[in-house]
Amino acid sequence: MAVFRRVFGLMVFSVLMIEVANAACSNGTCKFLDECSSDADCGAGLYCFSCLAKSRCVRSTATDQFNLVNNSLPFNKYAFLTTHNSFAIEGEPSHTGVPRITFNNQEDNVTQQLNNGVRALMLDTYDFEGDVWLCHSFKGQCHDYTAFEPAIGTLREIEAFLSANPSEIVTVILEDYVQAPSGLTKVFTDAGLMKYWLPVSKMPQNGADWPLVSDMVANNQRLLVFTSVRSKEQSEGIAYQWNYMVENQYGDDGMKAGDCFNRAESSPLNDTTKSLVLANYFRSVPVKPLACVQNSGNLIDMLQTCHAASANRWANFVAVDYYKRSMGGGTFQAVDTCNGELLCGCNNVHSCVPGSTSCASLSR
Repeated sequence: MAVFRRVFGLMVFSVLMIEVANAACSNGTCKFLDECSSDADCGAGLYCFSCLAKSRCVRSTATDQFNLVNNSLPFNKYAFLTTHNSFAIEGEPSHTGVPRITFNNQEDNVTQQLNNGVRALMLDTYDFEGDVWLCHSFKGQCHDYTAFEPAIGTLREIEAFLSANPSEIVTVILEDYVQAPSGLTKVFTDAGLMKYWLPVSKMPQNGADWPLVSDMVANNQRLLVFTSVRSKEQSEGIAYQWNYMVENQYGDDGMKAGDCFNRAESSPLNDTTKSLVLANYFRSVPVKPLACVQNSGNLIDMLQTCHAASANRWANFVAVDYYKRSMGGGTFQAVDTCNGELLCGCNNVHSCVPGSTSCASLSR
């Protein structure tokens, strides 16, 4: 009986110690990768998330490389977190009265994405109901069941962010099916965005450097817009994407370990006459529960592969689905890696801070 009491006592003690350990952090005191039970447990820049395991505090915001290091270099010397189909938001209500039958790629609205450090948005623009809409559709046609919302709503979110954050730059990359004459120009004008527009005349040719970020901010030319339609560079002054950047294959074919190659519309990744590099890393059909895995170590591995394929150039845009889902640092750490390599040759941008003595590596 005495032995039983001692064993039982040890068991109770062990349970109590586990409970104490689990309760060791709460109310905003939990640190990176600590176990948690709610977002309120986690410190600033973190949220409570479970990636196929126990819930832990993982990153929820990007590093502001301009504030951390500098904004005095050309735009192409920095990397930016990019959301694929930024508008295809889970839970977005139907604006057509017809239930939507298409894929979602993000959980946060565009304002939340921007506030968390996303700086490039991929939008699919279509003619629909006499206006420009954002749709996740097929064969160049938007339907009641593939439409998300009129584009002006999202563009006004971008305008509000740029107005409230006068030192920030946003890039918009359009998969463009709008055929209405000057349709894009009209909707960007109506959203109040033309005052931020970086004109094509300021964009470099033949692989030259882009304007300095500090000059772009000083001149209030803080919106870059690219279209997938070549003719609109002449007709509307909207930059044709592949005149200025190379881009790897998207979807499942672009996620094969050790292999990074250009999508059909892009010139080869090692074409240095294009001074921006876009790296896609998302599935053809989004699988939300697995996004946390693909956005973690797998993503950084692919960025290293694409770096080698792109004439030893690191990605300027890192495009993902469900951008906040990860096993720890996730997409935010991936962009930190790119910025670290671009800015000081280290694998983490925090190592580029003046006075830092080492090229540190953080958890992926």
